[in-house]
Amino acid sequence: MITVHHLNDSRSQRILWFLEELGQPYGIVQYKRNPETNLAPPELKQIHPLGKSPVIVDDGQVIAESGAIVEYLARKYGEGRYAPEPGAADYPRYLHWMHFAEGSAMLPFLLNLYVSRLGDAGAPLQPRIQSELANHLSYIDGALQGSDWLMGSQLTAADILMSFVAEIAAVYGLLDSYPALAAYRERIHARPAYTAAIERGGPYRFA
Repeated sequence: MITVHHLNDSRSQRILWFLEELGQPYGIVQYKRNPETNLAPPELKQIHPLGKSPVIVDDGQVIAESGAIVEYLARKYGEGRYAPEPGAADYPRYLHWMHFAEGSAMLPFLLNLYVSRLGDAGAPLQPRIQSELANHLSYIDGALQGSDWLMGSQLTAADILMSFVAEIAAVYGLLDSYPALAAYRERIHARPAYTAAIERGGPYRFA
């Protein structure tokens, strides 16, 4: 059985959701953030040297990085439901969204998080950060116009990864300007598998 090393209020919640969508049995090892630093506990380094979550263990294989985990699960357990085959006409678009989620989309959010801690010293960087946030969120919003999911009418592994982008945008109070992205987040949260993952994983402030 798959074991998920799950950190509260983290991107590992997506892994629980995907496993629920797949109908794949899994166990959870829970970790709690340090209440003062908000960092993961050192115990996670016993599972993977980076000491971060998510990490899964499946058939003795330790797999880290959200994108790698989601792609692995889609290929091994998805039975073709959550990813187009390489060579399919829409595969390049799917691949783009898979990498965009943890690449371009998350970078300005992370910059905003760390730069905001600098106070006035970080103020000169904020216009550029806000511009990039608007650039990326507008792009996602445009891609979702007239479509339930990033690849059309069918949920894919790319949506699993992109869910956190929509959630973190909501935390920053940015979704009012992006109605298609806001509706996308609502569709995600309305899925029974998503609700089941919250029940298994525990409180999740981004929901």
